[in-house]
Amino acid sequence: MPRPSPSTVRPHWANPLHFQRRDLLRAVLLGSAAGLAACGGGGGGNAGPAPIGNDLPVAATDRRVKVSTTPDVSLQVRDWQRSDDGGPVLVLLAGLGGNARCFDSLAPALVAAGAASRVLAVSRRGYGLSDKPLPVKSATQHYEVDTLVDDLTALCDALGLTRVVLGGHSIAGNELTRFAGRFPERVRGLVYLDTTFDYTKDADTGGEDPPLNRRLDEPAPTPEDGRSMKAAIAYLRRKSKNWWPALEANLRDALEVQADGSVRPNTPDAVETAMDTAAHRFSPDYRPVRAPALVVSALPFDQRDLFPWLERPLDAQTGQDAADFLRIFRRVRRADADRLATALQTSHRLTLDHCNHTDFFMEREAEVVRAIQSMRWA
Repeated sequence: MPRPSPSTVRPHWANPLHFQRRDLLRAVLLGSAAGLAACGGGGGGNAGPAPIGNDLPVAATDRRVKVSTTPDVSLQVRDWQRSDDGGPVLVLLAGLGGNARCFDSLAPALVAAGAASRVLAVSRRGYGLSDKPLPVKSATQHYEVDTLVDDLTALCDALGLTRVVLGGHSIAGNELTRFAGRFPERVRGLVYLDTTFDYTKDADTGGEDPPLNRRLDEPAPTPEDGRSMKAAIAYLRRKSKNWWPALEANLRDALEVQADGSVRPNTPDAVETAMDTAAHRFSPDYRPVRAPALVVSALPFDQRDLFPWLERPLDAQTGQDAADFLRIFRRVRRADADRLATALQTSHRLTLDHCNHTDFFMEREAEVVRAIQSMRWA
């Protein structure tokens, strides 16, 4: 299959904000050689997800947890706990490029609904407010999947968590699978939030190549879009379908404000490259996984779900290309989710239609909470 041409080069400040409708398909289609799978998404006018039915808010406690001394690495952790009733403790990991703040809505909703007695959202090393050691000896040093799993193990040890339910969005599926394979006695269950079966494998496209219409590319930001935090937020809202408080919080923890008020990513380019490269070189082994697993899939239903920035009306060619791209995307994601469920030997599935990869657990929060709540963890 020919490799799609790269997207328009973007200013440096926008690098961690690649909310990859198209890059996600490239990653699925082309495996480790293709684009990034970042956490992000959403823009538009929505103020936030519908409440789950709880009347008492659950506040977060912010923590710094040291997980490594060579080099020194501490992780940003947000911790929601309402009771100590013996219910499961759920640890949530963001997608590539995301951080703990993207779970600011889902996490307290899970606790309030009784789906977990405690939920912790973690910014893996390299992102958010966690430490970001630079790779020196190799392109992926400090960011291999086993290193990230070591961090997760040290985090659980530091907080006295002996058995947990792990939930991971997108690329975090790698860490879930590896942790569960290495430490089966420490895992009560797994929640795969629109993750990919194997980033090193070709996907089922039905023999079709995705169309290469430049109008389908996300709009590149201008220098003006990085002049301030407000401008960066406005840019993301313009090109996205929904906008949630959790996404804005995630964005704020991904950028640093300069003396002149402009913003730039707080993840160095070398770190982002190391994380992306290591993640896309990792082929998960599902055979040692014994924990019960829930596979949640998010599928776009129409062009608005996948290309919300497109101005209407579309010319005939772009309209056809968008429809073809959507059809291929849906085929790829359905087949990939089937492969994942088969590998995990699970019948616990939730497929959410008419949403997108990046913010489905905000837009469809109630359904995600109910699915997790319905699980009977070991």
